[in-house]
Amino acid sequence: MNFLLYTAFAILLFYCLKKAYNNTKDIVINKINIDQDQSIGKINPKLTILQLSDLHLENISVSPAELYEKLKDMPIDLIALTGDFLDRKRTIPKLVPYLKVLNKLNAKYGIYAVLGNHDYVLQDQNLQTLIKTLEKYNCKVMRNEYEQIFVQGRPVNIIGIDDFSTKRSNLESSYEGIKKGTNLVLTHDPNIVLHMKKYHFDYLLAGHFHGGQICYPKAYHLAKMGKLPRMNIIKGLHMYDGKPFYINEGLGQTGVNIRVGSRPEITIHELPLAASLAKPATAI
Repeated sequence: MNFLLYTAFAILLFYCLKKAYNNTKDIVINKINIDQDQSIGKINPKLTILQLSDLHLENISVSPAELYEKLKDMPIDLIALTGDFLDRKRTIPKLVPYLKVLNKLNAKYGIYAVLGNHDYVLQDQNLQTLIKTLEKYNCKVMRNEYEQIFVQGRPVNIIGIDDFSTKRSNLESSYEGIKKGTNLVLTHDPNIVLHMKKYHFDYLLAGHFHGGQICYPKAYHLAKMGKLPRMNIIKGLHMYDGKPFYINEGLGQTGVNIRVGSRPEITIHELPLAASLAKPATAI
């Protein structure tokens, strides 16, 4: 009798683990339009942004070729990579084919990246190797700085804020000298939004939480990862202090390569660009 129970339990466990692993291949592509006023959206141009986050290349179930097939026919203006590429030196070469795929997408305004807490597990020369690899394949790595681009004549400030969870964020440096324009913030840990009352953004993209990755039934284990999870804000589109931000569930996994109650995510964002700005979008 005990043998039958153990066998049944083993079969059930195997089934659950297999299903949880298969979930890591079930990529969701979400398209987000933050413009609530469609009449404005018809007048003003939009910036189409591909966001990828949390590749965690030690545990990822989508190949570069599969990623390309999912994205090759999508019109993309800009690619935003919001951190946690990997955390082991030996994994850095695995990043290259993914970067080649992103370059094949020919994003009109380029590829911008910020680093996450797992990237900072690498130190000294290994961290520099990661950064140089990203830069070699045309990724602008932003560490508390901004760059202005023009989209159909409209200024857009791309603001890269370094990782908040490892205490590397510097809002003052990120916004230093900023000019008038639509402010797009890229960062890894979304908890930074709770500290940006004096720093304007029109849209903020982040990752970090993996949508819980393993939710049973809720992602209770995320409580230690800051105030946002304790507010049940772990994925998707949210507003804070009247400003919209999006938390991507990520493409890869940490710990074990399984997902329960979450899915790997690719996100396409349409950001409307203001026709004119009455005042500089600067820190106050």
